[in-house]
Amino acid sequence: MLLDIIFLILGLVLILVGANALTDGASAIARRWGVSDLVIGLTVVAFGTSAPELVISMVSAFHGSAELAIGNVVGSNIFNILVIIGVTAMVVPIKIQRSIMTNEIPLVILSSLVLLVIGNTPLLDADAAPVVTRADGILLLLFFTIFMRYTFSQATSAGATGNEAVDNPTTTAMPVWKSTLWVIGGLAGLIYGGDRFVAGASGIAAGLGVSDAVIGLTIVAAGTSLPELATSVTAALKGKTGIALGNVIGSNIFNIFLVLGCTATIRPLPFGSIGNADLLTLTGASLLFWVFGWFFRKRTITRAEGAVLTLCYVGYVAWLLAHTA
Repeated sequence: MLLDIIFLILGLVLILVGANALTDGASAIARRWGVSDLVIGLTVVAFGTSAPELVISMVSAFHGSAELAIGNVVGSNIFNILVIIGVTAMVVPIKIQRSIMTNEIPLVILSSLVLLVIGNTPLLDADAAPVVTRADGILLLLFFTIFMRYTFSQATSAGATGNEAVDNPTTTAMPVWKSTLWVIGGLAGLIYGGDRFVAGASGIAAGLGVSDAVIGLTIVAAGTSLPELATSVTAALKGKTGIALGNVIGSNIFNIFLVLGCTATIRPLPFGSIGNADLLTLTGASLLFWVFGWFFRKRTITRAEGAVLTLCYVGYVAWLLAHTA
């Protein structure tokens, strides 16, 4: 058990350091190519903070731990909305642009609904099992392609004016050799760290008699969401709540459409013990995110609403642990 905990911590440290290095290096390279701050924020930063989920889900799938792979994505997205948005709003109330309410957040809801439908295929076909098939994976990747096309078209039409920029001055002055080294080193850290993290998480699950699904929905999900949490809270403290908001939205869309899409395309993923309670919690959290943005105070998630979101997560984890006890 002690060795598993060491693997878990070592893997998480390597993942977080690797994700940070990959993001900084890729941002520096993108800036040298003349890519706008808006595009970097919606693509490179979102990918960088979702890289831990991508690596761990793919490594889990290769090791035959499909529940850990799916649980990681579902749990991370629940954590992103209820905890990251909740904690960030408690630090600084989040003001949301109308375009985000009508365009980006509905995509977060759509991604949750797509996964809910995939998880309920037995209702449509009694002979089918709840599995994210290769065909589903390809469909998710097509959704991701549409999202990326939309993102670039929006960035081009807006000219990156009037939007939050990624405030990271260190990346603009980074030499080419250093940014390349950061990307390579970051990827290496992600890959090796992901392997150690999955080994540690699986060992702890076996030692505690807890399923991979529960570990994926809780420990692994919270661990892999640390980059999003750190980025969002730091941005909020700097008064850039738009970056915090965009980070969560982009990461949630990346997690389902890209992470599950890539993983399922390589190897089909049975849902196992991950059921409607988890999928409906994700869908409900996405809808609550949208409702709090529209109502009560005009396009603002207040501190009180942030507290409600955070308490919802505490309630979900308590139910999950009680249900599996």
